[in-house]
Amino acid sequence: MESQRSILIIGLLLVSFLLWTEYQEAYGPKVVQPVAQETESGPTNLGIPSAQPSALPSTNESNLGGLVPEEDDKPLTTLPSSTNENRYITVNTDSFFIKIDLIGGDVVQADLVKYPLTQGSNDSYPLLKPDDALIHVAQSGLIGKDGTDTNAGRAQYSATSSTYTLTDNTLVVPLTWQSNDGVSVTKTFTFTKDSHLIDVDYSVTNNKSEVAKVRQFAQLLQSTNDVEGGSMFMPTYRGAAFSTKEDRFDKLSFDDIADDKLKESTMGGWVGMIEHYFVAAWVPPQDQENTISALMLQNKYAVIRFTGEQVNIQPGETATISSELYVGPKDQDTLEEIADGLDLTVDYGVLWFISKFLFAMLQFLHGFAGNWGLAIILITLIVKGAMYWLTKKQYESMAKMRNLAPKMAQLKDRFGDDRQKMSQAMMELYKKEKVNPMGGCFPLILQMPIFLALYWVLLESVELRHADFIFWITDLSVKDPYFVLPILTGLSMYFLQRLQPMTIQDPLQQKLMQFMPVAMTVFFLWFPSGLVLYWLVNNLVTLTQAKMIYASMEKRGIKTK
Repeated sequence: MESQRSILIIGLLLVSFLLWTEYQEAYGPKVVQPVAQETESGPTNLGIPSAQPSALPSTNESNLGGLVPEEDDKPLTTLPSSTNENRYITVNTDSFFIKIDLIGGDVVQADLVKYPLTQGSNDSYPLLKPDDALIHVAQSGLIGKDGTDTNAGRAQYSATSSTYTLTDNTLVVPLTWQSNDGVSVTKTFTFTKDSHLIDVDYSVTNNKSEVAKVRQFAQLLQSTNDVEGGSMFMPTYRGAAFSTKEDRFDKLSFDDIADDKLKESTMGGWVGMIEHYFVAAWVPPQDQENTISALMLQNKYAVIRFTGEQVNIQPGETATISSELYVGPKDQDTLEEIADGLDLTVDYGVLWFISKFLFAMLQFLHGFAGNWGLAIILITLIVKGAMYWLTKKQYESMAKMRNLAPKMAQLKDRFGDDRQKMSQAMMELYKKEKVNPMGGCFPLILQMPIFLALYWVLLESVELRHADFIFWITDLSVKDPYFVLPILTGLSMYFLQRLQPMTIQDPLQQKLMQFMPVAMTVFFLWFPSGLVLYWLVNNLVTLTQAKMIYASMEKRGIKTK
């Protein structure tokens, strides 16, 4: 197969892949939301905090609203007041600015202080937020007969301070609550220096004369308003995800939640809400049976949660119940240590095994070079160097195929329209001349998965967010602001074409081939600059290798033109 035709096919495959991705995002199956939303047993009010104190739920609106479907939930003796202006406490660490609602002990705000909202800004990235329109909160509590949270209302916790600041390696924030019949609960948040993982523990003491029964639940609640799915060239996902023993990672879009109420029992597991570079996830005890479920509330709030095993606490005894809340960047190494499959929230797609290898190599090269752009250049040189022998075979095969053109023409004149005899004669000619007709396109086909895998690495890896290169390229995860790299890439493709004579005879294919550098330049305008940098360096190395290979072939008497 000729080189130009191979490049044309590869380019069309790439464009088709991107168009298919965009089509699925824009025109894939959608769920028609019902007029009235059915919830599990219990009232339909959310009981979620509002950004403004004046908009806080009233006393009768502080229920879980179907989020805790326990028929034997016990009503709270003290309900929160909507006029209570001191219902929040704040926590400051080197990684977070956190706001916790004393009603329920929910984390309603989490600003990631190490990650600016935009490059160079002083505003931290708000992963959890209590805004009415785009609410995203991490709720948790105890349900069951003696739980802190029932269909009648959420627990009203007490704290010894309104502000907590990390001054050592760890910071402990205890919240206390006690029922009228003698069950006391201390809900403790433990923060660690230089960490986005929060330990959430319940110490439950049973001072009753009968067994106390509780189960922990934890959930992420997020508004489905303004879901951004990216574009054809920057496809991103915002929605739910979960893990079970059978399925290490599965995404659950908001439409899927509305269509099918997830409910699965599993050993361990986790639940999360993910977006482009960040994730919020609840991780229950991995040695216990947990129920993972999801549902849509009031047509605009998506909930994914886990419910743990029932804990029976004998009179006079104390039980400890634990879980973990991760709120932070999709750092693969960190997530892999927290729970099985949590690192897969860095969604590299079907080529994840190639992407993970390339990312590990990028990390190593970055540690050596100290610059992600230089690391991309180095990995390109390594990949192209490793594939040099294939590239050499490719160009030699193409040269031999061109040299066979006169003999192929003779076979066509000899056999005419007899395709069977023509095919047999061609195979015999290839065997005699030791030419592989697929030798010209195989290296290109092999390179395509590497290109796509690296594309997802550069798109998904938070390490490349706001990563500086040189001069005007200050963020390798977004497009080149002046389009210099795409234009240079298009020029390099043009010179690659000029290096080889046009052997395609079909006029339409010739026009498509000539137009390919222009078309790819246009596509590259919106690609992450890191990916365009890879493709530019790849083309420049290919040009250099081609000249070396052609010079060697000329010395051996093999015609290259």
